[in-house]
Amino acid sequence: MRVYVPLTLPGLAEAYKTGELGTGPFVAYAVTPALREWYLSDDIEELEYAALNRAALASLRLLAADPGATRRRVVVAVDVPDGTAAADPDRALDPAALGEVRVAGTVRMAEAAAVHVDADDAEADVAAAAEALAAADGGDDDAQFVVDGAEDHELLWFATQEIPNLVGLGD
Repeated sequence: MRVYVPLTLPGLAEAYKTGELGTGPFVAYAVTPALREWYLSDDIEELEYAALNRAALASLRLLAADPGATRRRVVVAVDVPDGTAAADPDRALDPAALGEVRVAGTVRMAEAAAVHVDADDAEADVAAAAEALAAADGGDDDAQFVVDGAEDHELLWFATQEIPNLVGLGD
């Protein structure tokens, strides 16, 4: 099963150094029955893209909680064995939990398929979105517009071999 793990650049650097994305249970995003129902598509690529975007929003939440982190959303795509990730049925109706799964066990960075990161030119919009997130959650339409502005930026795809350069550990 492909899951999308939300991180920040410091979180990615730590995962790279330790060789572990996380020790379960931890939150990731995947194509869940609730996400399928919400997105109304049978196209697996579209559904995977929706799960990636849910993880990008979770990465934005991590940025809002860490004012010192570089303002770029980070999502690691990783394939885990079936049964390792499961949706919480009690949260299935919560719109904030669409696509959310709990990953059990340890997931090694070596299992990562790719990393998705904002481009440098997204930093200003991502910073503004992180700042506006709490107000948007409270129902402020103007703040939601700012948060949506970050979502207008597509995350770039990077091979796992590029992680050292992404986190400043490359040559």
